[in-house]
Amino acid sequence: MSNFPASDAPSSDDYRAENLSHEIDLNGRDLPRFIAVEGNIGVGKTTLAKRLAATFNYDTLLELPEDNPFLERFYRDPKSAALPTQLHFLLQRSQQIQALRQDDMFKPVRVADFLIEKDQLFAEVTLDSDELQLYRQVYQHLTLEAPKPDLVIYLQAPLNVLQERIHKRGISAERSISNEYLSTLNEAYTKFFHYYDQAPLLIVNCAEIDIVDQQEDYQQLVEYLLNVKSGRHYYNPGK
Repeated sequence: MSNFPASDAPSSDDYRAENLSHEIDLNGRDLPRFIAVEGNIGVGKTTLAKRLAATFNYDTLLELPEDNPFLERFYRDPKSAALPTQLHFLLQRSQQIQALRQDDMFKPVRVADFLIEKDQLFAEVTLDSDELQLYRQVYQHLTLEAPKPDLVIYLQAPLNVLQERIHKRGISAERSISNEYLSTLNEAYTKFFHYYDQAPLLIVNCAEIDIVDQQEDYQQLVEYLLNVKSGRHYYNPGK
């Protein structure tokens, strides 16, 4: 999978990512081959995934929310559109994983902005009991043998930071996202990663990090994550 759709030119963020990559000396460093970045809406997971891909010269495996025809309707009226929204994302991710297997790239060097396991987290937050039962039946019948990450990065940020970043990036579909939904997702993510032990985990406090415009913030994070080889680690810059 290429980093950008064929019809899209790289954005200014992507050029910044390439420029940042030249400032970090990776000679002789042991790099994680597959990195998954996770976190709530607006926390910066896709931005960080693209930065890391540019730094390490990796491919990206990205969520495609713009391809989900139900998403904007879900943000406006969650109850009526939750099930089709969630099933669309589930099938989309299943297809991405199958494409990796068919291309014999099951040991990739790439950065993803999602974990397939988190799909059920969103389902449990958004679906009622009958919808959740149907979703789980579909999930069980799909082949979702995703490669295990060498490193998972979980980005955390408080509600006010998420609100500010969502407003700043100005995606029209996200204008209807409620504070209650963001807060519920924050709680669900915290619970999910409290028990997560499937791969080395780096939990990053993003409240004071600006990896888009502050080169030093990004460089320091990369230097830290390159030393994470096992277990659970916490990165709290400025503390």
